[in-house]
Amino acid sequence: MSSVLVVIGPGQIGQAIARRVGVGKHVVLADMRRENADAAAGVLSDAGYDVSVATVDASSREAVHALVETVTGLGEVTGLIHAAGVSPSQASPSTILRVDLYGTALVLEEFGTVIAPGGAGVVIASQSGHRLPPLTVQQNELLATTPVEELLGLPFLQPDQVTDSLHAYQLAKRGNSLRVMAEAVRWGERGPRINTISPGIVMTPLARDELSGPRAEGYHRMIEGSPVGRAGTPDEVGSVGALLMGPDGGFITGSDFLMDAGVTASYWYGPLAPARG
Repeated sequence: MSSVLVVIGPGQIGQAIARRVGVGKHVVLADMRRENADAAAGVLSDAGYDVSVATVDASSREAVHALVETVTGLGEVTGLIHAAGVSPSQASPSTILRVDLYGTALVLEEFGTVIAPGGAGVVIASQSGHRLPPLTVQQNELLATTPVEELLGLPFLQPDQVTDSLHAYQLAKRGNSLRVMAEAVRWGERGPRINTISPGIVMTPLARDELSGPRAEGYHRMIEGSPVGRAGTPDEVGSVGALLMGPDGGFITGSDFLMDAGVTASYWYGPLAPARG
């Protein structure tokens, strides 16, 4: 039986991780836009990987369930890379919460029932989740454990509470890491592991949208004010993904790995810190 690696959102980061953990596996590249999946498949196929493509709207239960049915028909699902999402400059607050928060919870729930014992998954979150002020203990628990279909009904996620796309994105990404903590317990009952990576500014098409969008000045300031002083590369995220999904990461689950050139450190304790009362 084939060992199947599923990549939802096969952009630069998803591909970078897949290159490291997809050798000898059947790699399924799933994207909302078929042309994106086809483009990624061309690159990986030319590099010698066994690849097929699928379309999926990660914010649709019907679509995610259909993807699960497809990939389980190909073999034993031993890996999941969930890298799909939209950024603050690309979407409204409601769309960000639906795709990045609800969609991630949905993917974790659906794949958590089929991923093989000994398998592993990684979700791409964001440094933005680390710059959100602390939530209450109750809010943390609600983001982590509320049934998926009730998640977007939480009072503090309503349109009158979340009016800004960046705030929605921060909530969604904080929610991703909290959800993964809770899902790691459920996944662990069957044997697989699941973690999040929270990258900073990594040079991808999404990052370029931000660097030329309405928040461009702030993004350039983050790069210049970080201890490392540069943006990251997809391959650097790929290396962390390979650790988390491989045998060397066997003791790691339910964890979030912040890799942002020290931007968050500088935001809280350095030159990027906003004026605080």
